[in-house]
Amino acid sequence: MQSQEWKVPGAPVNGYLWAAPHPRGAVLIAHGFGEYAARYVDHYYALIPTLVASGFSVYAYDQRGHGHSQGPRAVADMNLLVEDHLKARETLRSRPGDDQDQPVFALGHSMGGLITAASAARDPRGLSGVILSSPSLLVGQNNPPLVRRLAPLLARIAPAAPTTQLDTDGLSRLPEEVAAYKADPLVYHGKVPALSAATMLGLSQKLWPQYASWRLPTLVVHGTADTITDPSGSQRFIETIASADKTLIAQEGGYHELLNDRPRAEIRQAILDWLLQRS
Repeated sequence: MQSQEWKVPGAPVNGYLWAAPHPRGAVLIAHGFGEYAARYVDHYYALIPTLVASGFSVYAYDQRGHGHSQGPRAVADMNLLVEDHLKARETLRSRPGDDQDQPVFALGHSMGGLITAASAARDPRGLSGVILSSPSLLVGQNNPPLVRRLAPLLARIAPAAPTTQLDTDGLSRLPEEVAAYKADPLVYHGKVPALSAATMLGLSQKLWPQYASWRLPTLVVHGTADTITDPSGSQRFIETIASADKTLIAQEGGYHELLNDRPRAEIRQAILDWLLQRS
């Protein structure tokens, strides 16, 4: 499925637009750590083609340090990624044409879920709703306090220093999906760099007080067997936000990439139904 180039002024990212012929709304997708935007075309149960066929134009970009965007591989300050997301949303708010009044939804997966949540918490303008997929909302809870305190220091001294290795076998219960991830040359396969890890930890911690004023319509999907991001963070988030329209799908036994996992058809349909009901 071919995309068009989409510019995000002021952000060093490669952006893409998959345009619906007769759009009823738009979805801005923020991908997870180590991956890239176009992975949601051929994987994630063809999420982007499905959204386009249902009338949603999809906007996305490779976050800095990922995919085809600039920067050392996967070395990223999460706070800068939030700024990029805000710039992308500003670009959508100011886009010309008849589609300007159509609803815009933000969908973020894993690290992209944290970035999306941070962006929406700071400035909800222009958003009709948020979808978070296995979001990294609760980071480093099992790390010793000393490690959490030293993380920012290591990030400043050696931002690219390797820290933890992601459990790629925990992405999906489907062996073919795990194999495709491991064989993908555009995916970053190394350990999480210190800067990425430390700023993800710091951002996730400082956001919790802001969620109490969150009033956007929200859907969160998370597998209960996710070993990469903490499902209890999604539960706590749903309990914390003030939105009157909030739904948590806690998929029993689901792994990290639910749209690449066994319940992918049900999860994709739940996301699509949620969007259609609000557009």
